[in-house]
Amino acid sequence: MNASDAKLRNEERRRFFRIDDDINLYYKVIGQQPVNNMSRVSNDILGSCSLSTALDMLTQESKVLMRRIEAKDSDISDYLKLLNNKIELIAQCLMLQDADFNEQKTKNVNLSASGLAFDNEEELKMGEYLEVKMVLSSIAAVILVHAKVVYCRKNNDMDGKPSFMVGLDYVNMQEQDRELLIKHIVRRQMQQIRASKEPEYSGKHG
Repeated sequence: MNASDAKLRNEERRRFFRIDDDINLYYKVIGQQPVNNMSRVSNDILGSCSLSTALDMLTQESKVLMRRIEAKDSDISDYLKLLNNKIELIAQCLMLQDADFNEQKTKNVNLSASGLAFDNEEELKMGEYLEVKMVLSSIAAVILVHAKVVYCRKNNDMDGKPSFMVGLDYVNMQEQDRELLIKHIVRRQMQQIRASKEPEYSGKHG
């Protein structure tokens, strides 16, 4: 295998690597006709989710960093916690003033750079095209992309409520957006690996 073939194979592995992740996911059905629009990225997170949702995502992102800072310098850690409390108070004040405030749900998804799968209360038809927004907190961006429903399977009815496992393939995703999604997936994987090791580490040194 030459160098170019090895590079191509590594790129393919990165592209189709999958992780389970909790993200804010929004979609709407746009019909059965193929779409030509390309994907795009937005940094306007508040245009796609609520203020409290955005803050919560950023809080989750900062937890690992905060633990590292706390281990190195408690004064800096205490100062950052005070700043965080100030931000929370300002956010609560703003949200109380917003009568139309609407919380959005976070979905657990199986995410890759070629498509995604998630549990859904609504049945979707195979072959339908969707407009999808994914809020990626680790890179503070929203990817807007079209996707095609490649399967919709009914889940086992455990709690009396029907649910479906929906699989989507992205359509016309721009390469730079795919690379951004790969960046999020790799970062999430590293966070999950660190999180899985931390309880074991603290148990040995507690």
